[in-house]
Amino acid sequence: MFADVTFTLFQGFLVTLKLFVLTLVFALPLGLLISLGCMSRIRPLRAVLNFIIWIIRGTPLLLQLLVIYYMPGIMLDNNIWGSGDTGRFIAGLVGFVINYSCYFAEIYRGGIQAIPVGQYEAGEVLGLTRGQIFRRIVLLQVIKRIIPPMANEIITLVKDTSLVRIISVYELIWAGQKYIKAAGLIWPLFYTGIFYLLFTGILTILFSYLEKRLDYFRC
Repeated sequence: MFADVTFTLFQGFLVTLKLFVLTLVFALPLGLLISLGCMSRIRPLRAVLNFIIWIIRGTPLLLQLLVIYYMPGIMLDNNIWGSGDTGRFIAGLVGFVINYSCYFAEIYRGGIQAIPVGQYEAGEVLGLTRGQIFRRIVLLQVIKRIIPPMANEIITLVKDTSLVRIISVYELIWAGQKYIKAAGLIWPLFYTGIFYLLFTGILTILFSYLEKRLDYFRC
């Protein structure tokens, strides 16, 4: 029984891990683009992006997943996500990318705006372009500043992946919960906690290592 439960939970964990990795792959660069747009000199662009961020940060992720999954079929009479497990997973992924890119954007923006203006001016005196100043002077300092809040959001993402079960995506907790109904067992549900603890523990160690590597930047 233990081996069977472990195998089942591992299958659910693979879906959780896939959702986690793909969310970061898309949300991290998208969040940076959104943050740059929020600091743009183009006022309408700033207004639109800030409005979107306000909506995303002000409503529950669970609600966003439901709207993203069901709204196209209801409004357009067309399920744009496709059918089956793949379609539900894609809808969930889109919801997570939109949500976390907005949170990441605010973290990026705070890190970029925390860099003293004098460093930009010094770069201009040296004849560097704005792009060179950002890449060579600003970026590494921003990374140093945003690692703690980014770590918190990314660890939260690990646990938030369980929310996709609301649109019937088979993930880790669903894998553990099915044993309650099928066999009347509660311990597989607690077993899922070990998967989460190990995963978040590895991430915590990784981010601690990154912080130490960037200690030469004194903020």
